[in-house]
Amino acid sequence: MKHLKLFAAVPVLFLLSFLLLAGCAADPEAAKDPGNGEPEETGTLVFTANGEAFVREGFLSKDGWSLTFDHAYITVSGVTAYQTEPPYDTEQGWDIDYQVKVELPGVYTVDLANPDADPAILKEEAAAPAGRYHALSWEMAQASEGPAKGYMLYLVGKAEKGSEVIQFVLRLEKEVAYIGGEYIGDERKGILAAGDSAEMEMTFHFDHLFGDGAADENDSLNREALGFDPLAALAVDGLVDVSLAELQDDLSAADYQLLVSILTHLAHVGEGHCLAKFLE
Repeated sequence: MKHLKLFAAVPVLFLLSFLLLAGCAADPEAAKDPGNGEPEETGTLVFTANGEAFVREGFLSKDGWSLTFDHAYITVSGVTAYQTEPPYDTEQGWDIDYQVKVELPGVYTVDLANPDADPAILKEEAAAPAGRYHALSWEMAQASEGPAKGYMLYLVGKAEKGSEVIQFVLRLEKEVAYIGGEYIGDERKGILAAGDSAEMEMTFHFDHLFGDGAADENDSLNREALGFDPLAALAVDGLVDVSLAELQDDLSAADYQLLVSILTHLAHVGEGHCLAKFLE
């Protein structure tokens, strides 16, 4: 009789187990379980681009030109933030071993000369996994529409030196990919707490292109910058309007190669350096 009672209980146990499993599978929160039995904690990751005060307010080039910018269009694509352990360092190269990746689909063009671009917001990505983001990658890509169409960097501004005034339009089309580690600056960025927001910033240093008249002329920044004199020499009736392809013919070979090399260190993560490579 004891054996009969045992066998009779088996179907009941089986039915209870089935109902419990079915209940779990139907739970809408189950998809949010990261694997440890707890719902995944998320926040909002804000992707931004910053040209700093150099393009918003203007600055003095290494060769004495006072530069102001009407527009500084930058176009980026393939923007991706990563959580890595250990933290990513550019010495690791282009292969990145990540635990979490947040991709920002699409192509974005922003005007870094806009006074409100402090910094410019590309997009806010909600429901990003909380945690510390150690790396950021992106491409400076050619815009497919708008005033900067066909160019990844499009600068419109004015240069003044003494009584000379030159309007300039600088159109650069050569696409570059970047990857950098953690943001380096007065404050840390990319630390996302659950229910909060954190910023991932791409920083563009235009003093690397034109130099900085406020710095010593022998500073490495100025030694490696083009300045504005080579562009001023191309002015016709007070206007310089050139693309990178045209500059290959118009600049000296040394100045052209210097300009191209500057594109590989124009972008940073705050003051943090990035790896860069040209896209073919």
